[in-house]
Amino acid sequence: MSVRKRTWTTPNGEEKSAWVVDYFDTGGKRRLKTFRLKKEADAFASTASVEVREGTHVADSASVTVEKAAKLWIISGQNAGLERSTLNQRTSHFEHHIKPLIGDMLLSRLTVPTVREFEDRMRREGRSPAMVKKVLTSLGSILTDANERGLATRNPVRDIKTSRKGRDRRAERRQKGRVEVGVDIPTKEEIKALVAALEPNWRPLLITAIFTGMRSSELRGLRWQDVDFDKSEIRVSQRMDQFRKVGPPKSEAGTRTIPVPPIAINTLKELKLKLGSPKGLVFANPDGEARSHTNIVNKGLKPAMIKAGVIVETGELDSEGNAILLAKYTGMHALRHFYASWLINRKEDGGLGLPPKMVQERLGHASIVMTMDVYGHLFPRADDGRELADAASALLS
Repeated sequence: MSVRKRTWTTPNGEEKSAWVVDYFDTGGKRRLKTFRLKKEADAFASTASVEVREGTHVADSASVTVEKAAKLWIISGQNAGLERSTLNQRTSHFEHHIKPLIGDMLLSRLTVPTVREFEDRMRREGRSPAMVKKVLTSLGSILTDANERGLATRNPVRDIKTSRKGRDRRAERRQKGRVEVGVDIPTKEEIKALVAALEPNWRPLLITAIFTGMRSSELRGLRWQDVDFDKSEIRVSQRMDQFRKVGPPKSEAGTRTIPVPPIAINTLKELKLKLGSPKGLVFANPDGEARSHTNIVNKGLKPAMIKAGVIVETGELDSEGNAILLAKYTGMHALRHFYASWLINRKEDGGLGLPPKMVQERLGHASIVMTMDVYGHLFPRADDGRELADAASALLS
């Protein structure tokens, strides 16, 4: 790899000069790159020589733009048969965030500093922390796809994430991911009030949600053949996405068998008797089709919460002078959180007192890390001073 000065005379007689880096890339092809200043050429030569030696160098002339790589990434998802909602999310991240800010940048010029600037710019322009995180994940996935295609050999997003895996950042993420009783998780009293207030049309679905912890998509995809009344079990084997497309559970661990308590299994028996000899989906709408998630939340869960008095006051009045009240918990995941806490709580506190691994299996989490990050602080501690003293005495006696 050499750096040399090149001079020439323009047609109007003016003398010009530039600095040229002459080198061979990782494939043995000769490359020339021109710079106005010698220090720029020297800096590039220093970096490129290391990249060529490590096999990570891609010349600008052999690179593609982030926009081109992103489009190939979206096509990869289509060919892989990803769910429509996932493809829509990929397209949204690309069209609204990645393309406007760095779409015309070459992958070869995408470095840790440029990705950090992209991250900072998204924040400056008002994107939420959650959206910034999601878009960065998509950018990292774009670069991984480009690496597999031979269009890039570096992934600065991955490098950034690796550098952030220190203890403080892990602790911060765990703290943010934790859920708290009375804030994210309904209390026992709130669940009792909710169960008592359920309307007949929504009682089977919401009772099943409370006492199985099934995800909304799993409830919508539940079939009668998956309910074993003799064994009091539900087999989770499929889910229904927001476009009513049936697919497998979120992960291999999502395929699971959940023991069902009498209150839930009896409610499902009553529903089956009411419907005659139903086939297909358990919680179908009157037309026999899958209910939408929005319909379940807005027509089922929220009105039941308000009727049960599980509310928050807005301090505002409607046109008739009545206080405007909102449901305290506005998503089906609150019921899943309650189920997790019920599995964890000690038997003397009304729970099942299950160990972490069983809680993970019942919830269908892909890893025990996910379970402990979200619910680990709910597990009873058995290391108080008295028990430690007793253990020490027993050891030394």
